[in-house]
Amino acid sequence: MDERLFHRIKTLTELQAPPGLEDEVRNYLRQEMTPLVDRVETDGLGGIFGIKEHNQKDAPRVMVAAHMDEVGFMVSRITKNGMFHIVPLGGWNPNVVEAQRWTLITRKGVKIPLISGSVPPHLLRGTSGQKPLKVDDVLFDAGFYSKEEAESFGIRQGDFIVPETETIMTANQKNIISKAWDNRYGVTMVLEALRTLQDETLPHTLIAGANVQEEVGLRGAQVSTTQFQPDLFFAVDASPANDLNGDSEAYGYLGRGSLIRIFDPGHIMLKNMREFVLDTASTHKIPVQWYVSKGGTDAGAAHLKGNGIPSTVIGVPARYIHSHQTMWAIQDFESAQELLLQILRSLDKSTVQSIIYGK
Repeated sequence: MDERLFHRIKTLTELQAPPGLEDEVRNYLRQEMTPLVDRVETDGLGGIFGIKEHNQKDAPRVMVAAHMDEVGFMVSRITKNGMFHIVPLGGWNPNVVEAQRWTLITRKGVKIPLISGSVPPHLLRGTSGQKPLKVDDVLFDAGFYSKEEAESFGIRQGDFIVPETETIMTANQKNIISKAWDNRYGVTMVLEALRTLQDETLPHTLIAGANVQEEVGLRGAQVSTTQFQPDLFFAVDASPANDLNGDSEAYGYLGRGSLIRIFDPGHIMLKNMREFVLDTASTHKIPVQWYVSKGGTDAGAAHLKGNGIPSTVIGVPARYIHSHQTMWAIQDFESAQELLLQILRSLDKSTVQSIIYGK
């Protein structure tokens, strides 16, 4: 991976953008997309998309969508002694929440450092041990001594809390450790695709960008697909790897290529779309792996809009997602990049029609 691309990934993954406060990523996208497309448009919730318009009005409309948001928390109550109760924004494993560094972002954009509380083992001696942890039982601590002191720094209920980490490369230079690869992966994919295709004439109108509030119910995709009315929809999103114990039957191995997500609770990959993606990967010798998931993506929301929009996911596996530290393979990212580029280059009118109607 070259230095330019690593710098982009580091920048994007270190931006802080929980659901409902995606401003930092949206501003970055607007800045980077504008020179690469004919125009940039936003939807009513804050999704942002660059449009590469085809010169024929009846050309197919193809949408490629990441999501900007990452899992985080919202302040629900300030205690008398200046601690914060929270509600989760997105899915969290309680065991990864305690004793971590976070940033609290006030309504005026002021960033305040804080940590999530934990119980030292010393205080558990002579007791029956710590009770099973619930995410909303964790208190967050910014070092204030009273509610009044916290409020004097501009903190109010409804303020956002997001992980604070640094993006680094592993010693073997094969993997990257970061927060928010779900889904700054997709944001990076969109920007890199637009950069590569900037001077190419595509056989369709391309609508590429990122939705908001995916982590809290696939909300943004419903709005953006209604606004842009694509014929096909491609989500670019990261999925949890399940390769830690070496089970050859598990889904999602680092280093084995992009994911072909054939099923999740909200979406079944249509046969014609599956064959098209597999044929594209085979033709261009791009490594891919099958994937079945218990969680969903924006494809699940998009495919139900309008008269039905054939959709799929161009994904990669990542270990430990929805935590402070995610590990993912550069090789998988490169495979997904190439797959997306070859898909976009080949989606002419007849190919789109064959995916939709089988003709």
